[in-house]
Amino acid sequence: MINKSKKLSVNLIKKFSAGELQELCKATEEAIEKGIGFSWIKPPPRQNLENYWKGVLAMPQRNLFIGSFEGAVAASLQLVFPNKSNEASSFSASIDTHFVSPWARGHGLARMLLEAGEELAYKSGFSQILLEVRKTQDRAISLYENAGYVRWGTLPAYHIVKEKAVPGFFYHKRIDRNK
Repeated sequence: MINKSKKLSVNLIKKFSAGELQELCKATEEAIEKGIGFSWIKPPPRQNLENYWKGVLAMPQRNLFIGSFEGAVAASLQLVFPNKSNEASSFSASIDTHFVSPWARGHGLARMLLEAGEELAYKSGFSQILLEVRKTQDRAISLYENAGYVRWGTLPAYHIVKEKAVPGFFYHKRIDRNK
């Protein structure tokens, strides 16, 4: 557990404790409603979200960090390792479903999650992290660029939102200490 203050905490979890799954689903729904990334445009039925998050924990190559603000789950970040059969990309992990619910934004939780993911990737022997983000995610883009992520590409039609193509940006960051 990473705890930089009494208000904020980040945990790498292997199973949900009482109430965590419901709080994570609620935070996810709120984030989706505010247009904060994901592949969903509107929140799916709660059972679908519960199944999604349970499935994340069932996949050994996915590492789920949850972030809490004032004791309530408000955020997540998945650090995804490549399949063992993917030798060519064995040095590179990726970040997925990195979000903070709107009510908990502005306190540093997104950065704490990002740093926790980077540290686990480094300790696990990875030297690069990849991520992608919608062009409309100004705060996320600022966070990633300020944390040293380098934009390497743009996809003009990354997602369709409200019947309109939204571009997406692709980033990478070297995390080996001896670049």
